[in-house]
Amino acid sequence: MLAWPVILDQSFQTMVQYVDSAMVGSLGAVATAAVAANSSTIWLVNGMMYAFGAAFAVLAARQIGAGQKEEVHHTVRQSLLAVLGFAVVVTSVMRSIAYELPIWIGVEDRVAPLAGTYMGIISLAYPFMILFMFMANLIRSSGDTRTPLISNIVTNITNVVGNFLLIFPTRNIDVFGTSFTMPGAGLGVMGAAIATAGATMMSALILFGVLVFKESPLKTKFRGVSWKVDWKVMRQVFRLGTPLALERATLSIGQIVLTILVTRIGTVSLAAHHLAITAESITYMPVSGFSMAATTSVAQSLGARKKEMAIDYAQRCLRWGIMLMSGTGVLMFIFSRQLMGFFTPDMAVIALGSKVLRIEAFAQPFFAMSIVIGGILRGGGDTKWPFINSLIGMWLVRLVPASILILGFGIGLEAAWGCMVADLVVRGLLNYRRYRMGTYLDAWRD
Repeated sequence: MLAWPVILDQSFQTMVQYVDSAMVGSLGAVATAAVAANSSTIWLVNGMMYAFGAAFAVLAARQIGAGQKEEVHHTVRQSLLAVLGFAVVVTSVMRSIAYELPIWIGVEDRVAPLAGTYMGIISLAYPFMILFMFMANLIRSSGDTRTPLISNIVTNITNVVGNFLLIFPTRNIDVFGTSFTMPGAGLGVMGAAIATAGATMMSALILFGVLVFKESPLKTKFRGVSWKVDWKVMRQVFRLGTPLALERATLSIGQIVLTILVTRIGTVSLAAHHLAITAESITYMPVSGFSMAATTSVAQSLGARKKEMAIDYAQRCLRWGIMLMSGTGVLMFIFSRQLMGFFTPDMAVIALGSKVLRIEAFAQPFFAMSIVIGGILRGGGDTKWPFINSLIGMWLVRLVPASILILGFGIGLEAAWGCMVADLVVRGLLNYRRYRMGTYLDAWRD
């Protein structure tokens, strides 16, 4: 019951991301590369912000499980103060580096201006992106996974409509034999960024409204209460969130390094790499539903001091996550060319992207173990070891061999994705070993 709305949510987001990428991809490899050049950095920042939002959610879930109503409300207010602080810092930094980032990554001269424009617009939406991530995590921690689903459906449809109107120029469209003129701004990559930023703002405001007005364990007073920073709560959040943020940073910085390596191969490889990662998301985004369900159910069970219930939830989430992701991995292997063809008409990009997708399909069961067990351990407050395991997998197993193969031997994109498979297998097995030790059941410290 906790997982299925998140699975639908993530599946819907994946489909919207497909449409989003297809719209940009129809503009050509240069436009696709302009978006791709920023993707890893956006994942880095979003991942770190998500980590601290998840830490507040784990704290709130344990308090809900323990029946500590006032403490929950206090945690919600502290999370809003954290949103304000993070928003000022992140927006300022991202805006200042927006036009330098493509140059640092090393994209071609014809790609850099578009990439800078895209990031410059996206950076303005970061206050709302951070608010969205914090609110969605808190709402899910209370056991309400349907509200974020509904919010995301509304806002992602808005994103697609915005893309449709802003990316393309005014043109004639035929629908069932009827021709009509569709207005459009013709802004290209800039239009995609504006639509994404606008949809992000809508998502954040919807979820904030839910938190303020909907009856739930999270609904709190805004007047007559303390709005001072509680450093005890912040220390708990940073103790939980910092390893998770470092884990996300490790993975995202690794993706940035991999993107830099791929740019050395050429624009076609960069476009294929970006679109293949987008296509691959159909296999792992839904599984995050079981990861989130595991975090909430394990945290609430342990907050209520019911370890056996926490173990049972963890086992069920892991079992279903592996089954789901293995099945979607098989589909990805079979329909790899069709998936790539959805995003771009460029046959060179389709051929290369479908090849690396088939390579990566074999890692899906291990990737599922890594994702779901991360949620289990997070629910218990054990966030250190997933970070260490990610560090080993990403940097020792993926990036070092990929650098040698690409820069030293001139092997193409297949080398990067082969090393990615090795990383996912190692990371999954290391996380499984930690899970089997059962230390997450006693990891929490007040």
